[in-house]
Amino acid sequence: MADYNTMRSVAGANAAQIDEGLRAHMNKVYGTMSVGMLITFAVAWAVGTNAAMLSVFFTGAMRWVVMFLPLVMVFAFGAVINRLSSAAAQLFFYAFSAAMGLSIAWIFAVFTGFSIAQVFLVTSIAFAGLSLYGYTTKKDISGWGSFLIMGVIGLIVASLINIFLGSPAIAFAVSVIGVLIFAGLTAFDTQNIKNMYVAHAVHGDQEWLAKSAIMGALNLYLNFINMFMMLLQILGNRE
Repeated sequence: MADYNTMRSVAGANAAQIDEGLRAHMNKVYGTMSVGMLITFAVAWAVGTNAAMLSVFFTGAMRWVVMFLPLVMVFAFGAVINRLSSAAAQLFFYAFSAAMGLSIAWIFAVFTGFSIAQVFLVTSIAFAGLSLYGYTTKKDISGWGSFLIMGVIGLIVASLINIFLGSPAIAFAVSVIGVLIFAGLTAFDTQNIKNMYVAHAVHGDQEWLAKSAIMGALNLYLNFINMFMMLLQILGNRE
């Protein structure tokens, strides 16, 4: 993929307009992601601090539904986004954020509130730095993509296997490797969002750009949540 500076130079006289549009686009991405994060942690806190609700959602077959619902929704989102309006896509993202909050609500019953807040702060600082690097670096890091996606697939497989094995060593290894993979994806996705905007902005495809911002928010949101959960496994203090 051509880098941002190359595509910007092609824009010529429209370069200033591209820059202004890019800033608005990235604000949309981070704003949508932030609302999604707020929904996720509000739902997680509401359910995770209520013993009755935890019993309903994390007992028996319902536990598996809650666990796999976000994964099903991610695949569904990717399959139908081209048929959705930008408003519907944004609503779907917020519904997914609520489902994710439900699936991680158990952390409030397992880890201390202070350690959750502490790890959230650490994750936020790391995420901000990595995303800033992806946005500002002049190095083309698009080559990281295939390697990182293969790593994610490996993590998913290892995590599913460990559901049945229950090995602390495997869980720790998955968490450490996962932090590194999602750190790389944060920088990669940020640069990709930036480059994709410039590539399509010159064609004035506003509806596509609006949905692209939501998809970008989803990618960065997933990177943040996964880094947070894996750091919590490593650094969190249990009740």
